[in-house]
Amino acid sequence: MTVVSLLTDFGLKDGNVGVMKGVILGLAPQARLVDLGHLVGAQDVREAAILLGRSAPYFPAGSIHVVVVDPGVGTSRRPMAARLGGHFFVGPDNGVVTKLLEHVERRRGATAFVELNHPELWLPEVSPVFHGRDIFSPTAAHLANGVLLESLGTPFADPVRLDFPRPTAIPGGLRGQVDHIDHFGNVRVNMRREDLDGLHPASIRIRDTTIRGLVRTFGERSPGELIALYGSTGDLVLAVVNGSAAARLETAVGDLVEVVREAGGS
Repeated sequence: MTVVSLLTDFGLKDGNVGVMKGVILGLAPQARLVDLGHLVGAQDVREAAILLGRSAPYFPAGSIHVVVVDPGVGTSRRPMAARLGGHFFVGPDNGVVTKLLEHVERRRGATAFVELNHPELWLPEVSPVFHGRDIFSPTAAHLANGVLLESLGTPFADPVRLDFPRPTAIPGGLRGQVDHIDHFGNVRVNMRREDLDGLHPASIRIRDTTIRGLVRTFGERSPGELIALYGSTGDLVLAVVNGSAAARLETAVGDLVEVVREAGGS
């Protein structure tokens, strides 16, 4: 049984996710469908790339990840399928694979990409505004049925990549930015545990606020307290215990964050 995950910005109101599931199950009834998420910000390819990159590695080998956050649907952007290490991807070639691709490349995993250009493998009628249903879902079903990636289209080697800034050095520390804000209002920064080795004890500065030191868990501080800690995938996270750091800080994706070693730290 092959796992097929679905990540979209469709929401849960209009039935679009259910239609995609129906197409997949009609062609591959043995597939096991998993909802990775359907509340990605509308047309927010960057957010989808982050969510896919931090989630897909936890799926079993051979899983197929269908991502439909596709503001360029029906234009000249390529529909594609890919092999990324031990996983498959199906969706638009718009950079949504960036984080997962980087993860695979760091581990020297094999990659391959094909442009989906064999209409006989899609639904008989293709809407220019719903490739998730008419192209990507049947493609995922064919992969689940054992069809080879190379049989789905023409190979290419230059997938679109998004530019995710890396933190830069400043006197005594690093400067980065807010990378993502989650459902709870937790603020993820584009710095990881390994980036901050040697900077502890540290102060984190964002807008007009300074957070001194990191905690290990939310429960180490009282409700309402602003904290910094490492999230479950090793990223620096700013949070309010039982509250929203994004609301408290009035911050947004792209805001600058500085982490500096506190004077006198050993």
